[in-house]
Amino acid sequence: MSVPQNLKYTKDHEWVSVEGDIATIGITAFAQSELGDIVYVEIETEGETLDQEEVFGSVEAVKTVSDLFMPVSGEVLEFNSNLEANPELVNSDPYGEGWMVKVKLTNPSEVAGLLDAAGYSALIG
Repeated sequence: MSVPQNLKYTKDHEWVSVEGDIATIGITAFAQSELGDIVYVEIETEGETLDQEEVFGSVEAVKTVSDLFMPVSGEVLEFNSNLEANPELVNSDPYGEGWMVKVKLTNPSEVAGLLDAAGYSALIG
């Protein structure tokens, strides 16, 4: 199972990539494999400022719907509009083209509290 070393992770299986004060967020390869074929990604929080662990959207797979939780506090700047027509990008490229939102960090120190690749690998076994 792919767990890129350069990302941070949550216990809820979201990943975070930080460049300056912008965080890109998606779900991990483990999460998408557990969910199965993703058929819809719903993000209605664009433009909103959310706290860490608030729900920012949901992902719908063939058998289930799962909430998406903010790994860090911030303003949702952008939704990956490619997912509207191609939600399967989350399955095929969860750490690349399958990213979900970009967020302007309001509390950058929260990033330090997230799991590193080793910690996340231990979590998922």
